[in-house]
This record gives sequence, C-alpha cells and structure tokens, in this order.
Amino acid sequence: MRAAARPPIAILTDFGYRDHYAGAMKAVIASIAPAARVIDITHGVPPQSVIAGALALRACWRFFPKGTIFLAVVDPGVGTARLPVAIETHAGARFVGPDNGLLWPAAEQAGFRRAVALRAPRYRLARVSATFHGRDIFAPAAAWLHRGARLAGFGPAVKQITRLEIAGARRQGRKLRGSVIYIDHYGNLITNIDRETLRRESLGRRSASFLGTELSVTIGHRAPIRIVEAYGEARRGAPLATFGSFDLLEIAVRDGSAAEEFGARHGVAVQVSVKGARG
Repeated sequence: MRAAARPPIAILTDFGYRDHYAGAMKAVIASIAPAARVIDITHGVPPQSVIAGALALRACWRFFPKGTIFLAVVDPGVGTARLPVAIETHAGARFVGPDNGLLWPAAEQAGFRRAVALRAPRYRLARVSATFHGRDIFAPAAAWLHRGARLAGFGPAVKQITRLEIAGARRQGRKLRGSVIYIDHYGNLITNIDRETLRRESLGRRSASFLGTELSVTIGHRAPIRIVEAYGEARRGAPLATFGSFDLLEIAVRDGSAAEEFGARHGVAVQVSVKGARG
C-alpha cells in the first residue's frame, strides 16, 4: 500500500497540553514513519482515568478509516508488570497501548482477533524509560506497524487481554438506577444508562420514543429533569437530560455546566423514573 494511502495513527492520552509528552511521541513517529498522518483524538483525558480514556476511545474508533492504528496511553501502571500490547481486530482497527483495560471496550466492539506483547527490541527505542513507555515503546510500535511490520514480529501472543467491564444500569422497582461515569469538557455528566436499556425497561417494544414527559431523571436530591432531544429544547440555565454522542444518557445544563450545578463527580448516582414500568 502506498504511504499516502495508508490509514492514520490516531493518538489518545492523558498527557495534557502543557508538557512535551505528546510532542515527544509524535517526534518518534515522525522519525520512524515520516509519511504517517497523525491525528490527535485528545490529550485531555483526566489524569490516570483509564475508564475515561476507554470510553473516549470506544466512542470514536469507528469513525476512522479501516486499518487505523490507535495509539492510546493512559497508564498509571507504567513501569510495572502490566504488559505493553498491540491488538488486531476483525474490523481492521489496530490498538497499541498498555494492557490495563484501556483498549478493551473499543477492541471488543471492533471484534478482537489477536494480541501480542511488545517485546522485540528492534521495535522499541534503544533506551526505555520506566516512566515514559508512550515515547519509548508504544510510539515506536505504532510507527513500525504503519510501515508494515507484521504483528507477530513484535513479541509473543497474549491469550487474554485485561477487560474493562463498564457496569450497566440496574432496574429497581419502577426506577432505573445508574451513575455518572464520565464528565466532558462542558461539564456534561455522562451516565452508564444506555438508550436500548432505557427503551427496554421503560417501554418494552410498544414505542420507539421515550422523550418528553414519559420519563424523568433525578440526580442527588434535586427535582426531576425532563429527557429532551437536544440541548436547545431547555431554557438557558436549565438542567436537562439527553442522549449525546456517547449514545448514553447524559445530564447537562443549557449554556452551563452540570458538573458545577450539581457538584457532581464520577460515581454519583442517577435514576430514571419510569411511568408504567413493568414491576
């Protein structure tokens, strides 16, 4: 495949935008695979939040060209016994990063095929830091994959990848109980309540819609919030609930921050009251 036609390398980290870390990874890639297109997914994952990184990666991998190499580094266990891995999937997406659950939700959706431990010295930098595997192991591996190196050459097969299981909402009487699992840049509170679970538990198969007044969402001890189709359906400054780009129920404030409005953090309980739920 001609270099210009090869899919990109897409990078996701918790390195932030102040320090040199992301730039150093890109420099390594440019040195090994100068023709590679590099796309930043984000470097704003909350520090050490493996689950936030996993959710962001799962939310976007499918929009990239087939064969994209996803270089993801949220690695609080860097330098420990956790494995550095590369994964191939049936959908064609490839993932490089730490085996700490970060890669699993996206790789599972893409159809996990096989994985290897990144052991081969020729596909690492000559000196490997105990604190910066993103630069010294993961970036070189992604670059060599882009150049066409075969996965088997990177190291031994890994039979089992660490799975990050994101707990779903649970039904309790006439309520569906979940929690906040991600807070985005706008202060929107993304929950673990997915659209299909809400539809099934609230309406069965009798209706395709659950918007408006049929359901209400409560966080903490605040008054119930109406589920709407779009942010603009609420008045300015008012709280609302909707299904955003994660396809998960989220709580927002029109032109404001729900995280600030509710003083919410990860793990805060959220419940949906369901009219006419099967009990």
